[in-house]
Amino acid sequence: MRYSDLRAHYRLPFFDLLKEARAVHEEQWPENEVQLCTLLSIKTGGCSEDCAYCSQSAHYDTGLEKEVLMDKGQVLERAEAARANGSTRFCMGAAWKGVREGTENFNHVLEIVRSVASLGMEVCVTLGELGPSEANKLREAGVTAYNHNIDTSPEHYPNIVSTHTFEDRLATIRNVQDAGMSVCCGGILGMGEDVDDRLRMLEILSQFNPQPESVPINSLIPMPGTPLENTEPVDTFDLVRLIAVTRIAIPKAKVRLSAGRTRMSDEAQALCFFAGANSIFYGDKLLTAPNPRSHADIQLLEKLDLHPQAPDPGKEAPETDTSRPLEPSL
Repeated sequence: MRYSDLRAHYRLPFFDLLKEARAVHEEQWPENEVQLCTLLSIKTGGCSEDCAYCSQSAHYDTGLEKEVLMDKGQVLERAEAARANGSTRFCMGAAWKGVREGTENFNHVLEIVRSVASLGMEVCVTLGELGPSEANKLREAGVTAYNHNIDTSPEHYPNIVSTHTFEDRLATIRNVQDAGMSVCCGGILGMGEDVDDRLRMLEILSQFNPQPESVPINSLIPMPGTPLENTEPVDTFDLVRLIAVTRIAIPKAKVRLSAGRTRMSDEAQALCFFAGANSIFYGDKLLTAPNPRSHADIQLLEKLDLHPQAPDPGKEAPETDTSRPLEPSL
């Protein structure tokens, strides 16, 4: 979707925008279901990247204790507990710049993926940059989706990260799609960007070919010791507006209400679900940040007559549209 169209939607009167987004949502997702995902950090801290929002960066003194790559048995135990608790997608994150085929760490990750995939859950990983070979190996091991957020607009991106480029992110996403995995890709609100940056981010996401299977919308959790530690919270209505425009621009995606839910009331989250969110991270922690406890999430979904979505680990990734360009226009 073009930037001008996204801006026109965003500027609609609030309830007109929600009405339009809700119509799109009900057409694509009529079952009143929410995907429950659990996120586990399998390797924490010591990352060489300088992402200004991240407590795991080795560039900042955040007090985070560095942890080595977890054993397969430990990860499998956490995945089994997540499945028993209702999660249908298990997401694993490692604080690396990227992974390379043939290394001990990458081979260990492949073993972990195979074990988790055997549980019948959808498997998502976020490991940093991937080449074509690494992407294919992950797909063969059983990865359902690969998370690689673009975070913000191409124009604002250099203000947030200097150790890699926006184009590096797009290259990994292309490798993931070419390998046949679904792409989980979204952004973070509250990093000093303006509305134009948020809409430019959505413009890029909507131009992916194929479009992302899931789009996490995060509100920044300011981490002590990072350059963004004193950032003001994101306005709830700005968040709801962006979720609504995301639903309109990327209608078939799961729109995930991600980081920042600890600051949101039940009523605010209900507005987000009405606007088009249909996926949440479920559990007590998002990598290194707190998350609403599981029983509170279930109680809220019950109040809203929403139901957990069943897992679908065998679902094929969205297909490429041969009538459109493969790469988004920057």
